[in-house]
Parts: sequence; C-alpha cells; structure tokens
Amino acid sequence: MSRSTLTLTDPLRQYILDVSLREHPLLQALREETANHPDAKMQIAPDQGQFMATLLRMIQAQYVLEIGTFTGYSALAMALALPPGGQLIACDVSEDFTSIARKYWSDAGVDDRITLHIAPASVTLSKLIADGKQNSFDAAFIDADKESYDLYYEHSLTLIRPGGIIMIDNVLRDGDAANPETESLSTQSIQALNQKLHQDSRVHLTLIPIGDGLTIAQKI
Repeated sequence: MSRSTLTLTDPLRQYILDVSLREHPLLQALREETANHPDAKMQIAPDQGQFMATLLRMIQAQYVLEIGTFTGYSALAMALALPPGGQLIACDVSEDFTSIARKYWSDAGVDDRITLHIAPASVTLSKLIADGKQNSFDAAFIDADKESYDLYYEHSLTLIRPGGIIMIDNVLRDGDAANPETESLSTQSIQALNQKLHQDSRVHLTLIPIGDGLTIAQKI
C-alpha cells in the first residue's frame, strides 16, 4: 500500500501499455501518422484515449462535445465508444489538421457519429447554448488554446447534463503548472483554472496524472 502515486519509469509505463492497452488498428495508424507531424505533441497518448473512452462507456454517454480536435485521435477514440446513434460535436479551426481526421473517421465507420465545426469553439458553443442545448450533452473534452480554457469550461458546464463529465487536458503543463514563477501565459491560465476548479462547488473533481494531466469534473 502506498500513500503516493508510483513514479512511472519508462519500463513501467511500457508494462502498463503491454498489459492494458487495446488500441483499435485505425487509432494506432492515426497515431503513427500523426507522430510525423510538426505538432505531434498536441495528440493525446493512447492510454489516455482508452481511459476517456472507458469513462464514456461507464456513464453510457450518447452526446459528447470535443473542443480541439487536431488530427482526430481523441474524437475517434470517443466516437468508437458511443452507441449507434450517438453523436460527437467536434470543434476546431484547422481544415488542414482535421482533413487527416476525416479520413480515419470514415475508414472506422464512425464519420456519421461526428459533426465537425470549423470555427472558433467559443462561437460554436455559444450557438449551441443559444439553440437551447443546455444540459443535453453527457460529456465534454477540452484540449485547445489554454488561454480560453476557463471560457470553454463554463460553456461546457452549461451544455452538459447533471451527472455528466468534463475532461480537461494538459492541466499539468509538463510539470510547469506546479511552478509559481512560470512566465508562460498558457500555464498561468491553467494554474488559474486549476485553482478555480478546486473551489468549484458545482462539480465533483479529480485530477489524474495521465498524459500531461487530465482533470475530470462531474457536474452536480
């Protein structure tokens, strides 16, 4: 029994993947293609994608928001976890990134479950709220520009139902989130949100040290 999280060495991480990762072949192919992209660090780790998909199955999610899509790995992982008729609304501003995503979504047979909006996420989310979609989504995943995370969180909290979850990526910022003297505006934005979430009585909260840190906030 330990009172602290085990240090994750490279051999131990590989062991975890060896005995637990069940990566869909198209997810693996997409991950390997994205590894050659100049912005490859923007893609989530495969074990994080599997963890998120498990959470969606546990809450029997049917309607999901994604804020920040990149080449589509997280959207594909989540769409594969949705039942027939489930829907994922994906928000991104790049046609170039998401053109890769569209191919894999189609090849996996889940493109009918994903609606991609190429526009600032704040615009898409505001329109969903204006259209009366409050409390209608089961989950949201936030993985976009860090300075706007607080806005995305507030919009997501409005849009998901009580009992639904918001998953927030990169909340550790390669460890820099623990640095009170950081000069990074992006990290400062994350630090402010982390502190806000810690005191937010509207949600139940946990922060998982997977990938670059994943916060899970369940709407009360």
